[in-house]
Formats: sequence, structure tokens, C-alpha cells
Amino acid sequence: MPFTPLVTAGLESVLNTFLWRDRGLKAARQRLLGKVLRVELKEFAAPLVLVFSEQQLDVLGEWEGEADCRVITRLAVLPKLRDRQQLTALIRSGDLEVQGDLQVVQNWVALMDLAEFDPAELLAPYIGDVAAEGISKVFRGGGKLLKKGFNRNQQYLAEAITEEWRMAPGPLEVAWFAEETAAVERAVDALSARLDKLEGK
Repeated sequence: MPFTPLVTAGLESVLNTFLWRDRGLKAARQRLLGKVLRVELKEFAAPLVLVFSEQQLDVLGEWEGEADCRVITRLAVLPKLRDRQQLTALIRSGDLEVQGDLQVVQNWVALMDLAEFDPAELLAPYIGDVAAEGISKVFRGGGKLLKKGFNRNQQYLAEAITEEWRMAPGPLEVAWFAEETAAVERAVDALSARLDKLEGK
């Protein structure tokens, strides 16, 4: 059974956010244009197919055509693919099986290695920059968060969210601002009319 469209769309959105919108990665992306990478995870029956184009990366649950490269691995190995130094070791150990054009997977790993994955970029449009950065810092803390400093990070996150909400104007403030703007506009029109009258005399 293929991955659901929701899963592939979510993965596609994340990868495009970090890999296709960063102009600094354009040269690394060029090496993958027109290529198709099929990723088969042993924990899942269906593959994930990555189709690279100029505009974006498409993530598909089904693909009728031939892939340039086929990778067979486990879910736990995927995070290690962000370090291109480990690629050869993973292939030698059997954790990563590559069939077809090895250059495709090498270029993909190089692109992932260059990318800076920051959860704040994904969260900012939904919860604001300050709160997203706070949550991102919590994620970056990783295991340390569970061992120590949990209260401090929790407090920082609470402060970040509170600060973001405090900075965002409430509905009454927006209405007041609109009213004040309209009043200034009316005053400017009245002043302009008086000046025109005075110039006419």
C-alpha cells in the first residue's frame, strides 16, 4: 500500500522549504535536475519516490517509470544520510543498499548535508517568529532537554509565546488604528481643501 497523499505532501513541503527555497543550495540542486530517486524503507511496504525538477522536489507514493537510483535502507539510517562522510561506511556495512546511479544518492546526501534544517522556519507562519524560535531552541536541545534544564526551557518557551502574543495587536487595537488612520485622512483632506480655498483668494 503506498504512502498516503497527506504523508507525501507533508514530506514534500518540509523538503522544499529547506532545500528548494534556499538560493545558496542552487548549485547542489542542479546536479539532481531531472533525476528520480526511489527510497525503499524496510519498515514500509511502499517506496517513496523523489522527483527532482528546477522548481521543486516532488515526493510521490507511486511511480510507474524507472528510477535513476534505488536505495534500500531502514528508517533509523535516514538521519545518518545528512552526513556525507558516512555514506561509504553505510554502504559497506549493508545499512544502505544502492542500485543504479550511485551519483544520484551522493548528490542527494551532499544537498542534505549542506541544508540547515531549522523547525522555526516551518512553524513561523503559524505561530509567529518569536514563538517558533523558542520551540526550535527546545528541539535543538534534544536529549539534554529531558535530562536537565527542562524547567528553564519550559519557562523560555512560555516567555517566547507570551512575548509573541503581546507583540501582536489585538482586534480592538486594530480597530482603533483603522479609526485613527481614517481620522488623520479626513483631517488631511480638510486641510488640503482649506489650502486650496486660500490659494484661490
